[in-house]
Amino acid sequence: MSARITRRMFASLAAAMVLAIASVADAHHSFAMFDKNRLLTVSGVVGKVEWTNPHVFIYVDSPGRSGPVRYSMECGSISILTRAGWKISTAKVGDPIQVQYYPLKNGKPGGLLEQVKLKNGTVLKGLP
Repeated sequence: MSARITRRMFASLAAAMVLAIASVADAHHSFAMFDKNRLLTVSGVVGKVEWTNPHVFIYVDSPGRSGPVRYSMECGSISILTRAGWKISTAKVGDPIQVQYYPLKNGKPGGLLEQVKLKNGTVLKGLP
């Protein structure tokens, strides 16, 4: 096998790997599951916080017709939230909270967090 063919094969393999990685990364960051045409608001108390990468999740327990409803709110990454003024202690379990979010298209309670209003009146973004 000549060096020219080997280089061509290597270049083709490298290009295929870059395309495969890019498609996986793009799929991970897809927000297609959220209805970005509707911005809703829910009030309740923080039920749980998952301060983890790649996305932070905040669970809001809100009164419902037949009992409390837990809303799962997807946020940006820890670094995005930190740049927006968040700390790990910003939203603690039991804190009252008001959340604006883009709802899930499947109708389940939750969505993509746009912003929160904390009990002291502070408003923080959940996305860049």
